[in-house]
Amino acid sequence: MSTDDVLRRSVTVTPGPEDAFRLFTAGLGEWWPLATHSVGREGSRGVVLEPGVGGRLVETLPDGGAAVWGTVTAWDPPRRVAFTWHPGTPEAEATQVEVTFRPDGSGTVVELAHSGWARRADGDRARVSYGSGWRLVLGAFAERAGTLPSEGEEKQGQAGPERGAPRAQP
Repeated sequence: MSTDDVLRRSVTVTPGPEDAFRLFTAGLGEWWPLATHSVGREGSRGVVLEPGVGGRLVETLPDGGAAVWGTVTAWDPPRRVAFTWHPGTPEAEATQVEVTFRPDGSGTVVELAHSGWARRADGDRARVSYGSGWRLVLGAFAERAGTLPSEGEEKQGQAGPERGAPRAQP
């Protein structure tokens, strides 16, 4: 494997692109699995993605301090968001993450592409670790998205338990 390989993961969720984008960005703290995928782990107080180019992904640590995970490099709602990525590692080793939202029937295909592994001293190992990590993270996103109504439902309605479950994931 080469550290230049792009890691791709995707899920298909029932909400339309606008709602899926909003949940992924503004609602990040509602679904991100902080207990297992954060700097502060179980003690983490939350995470936010500040909107717009230059916005930061910031985790609030147990002591009230902050850990910056990355910086937004592209903001094109509801189609695309991209950001640098370096939670718990030096900013100089930041990789790149791009997430796209594409309509698919009554739902949305959410595809994540993670690249730039050569910037990390442990690039090959990190890529393997993130392969399973992004699968879990996108699964948490899809699970939360399943509680949102699909395009044809009332916004106040509750979705069934199967809604939002990944329909396709490599």
